[in-house]
Amino acid sequence: QCLLSGSWRSDTGCRMVVSTLDKDGRFFGSYLPSPGTGDSEILTSPLEGSQQDAGLVPQPTFSFTVHWQLQEAAQRTIFLGQCYVGTNGEEILHALWLLREATDSPTEDWKATR
Repeated sequence: QCLLSGSWRSDTGCRMVVSTLDKDGRFFGSYLPSPGTGDSEILTSPLEGSQQDAGLVPQPTFSFTVHWQLQEAAQRTIFLGQCYVGTNGEEILHALWLLREATDSPTEDWKATR
């Protein structure tokens, strides 16, 4: 069974801690980018999301949002992925992400999403 609750580390050194999932699959936690990002202003940031019912699907999908705790910038990242159980029983997350920065006007919208 693949559950997101617990501590995770990405291939790039980012760290994520996820609280216990509630009965509806919702969870909260914290996210810290890897030291290699070079941005010393980024603090541990809150995350919230949901996971598909692992009782119904053995390798569930999930999504979560990170609201970055930055000094002067408003940014959010959305992660969307799936939790797999590997051949040795280890849980593995695969995810895509989009980072959105706030802009001052609609004409700057083109540069706001990475």
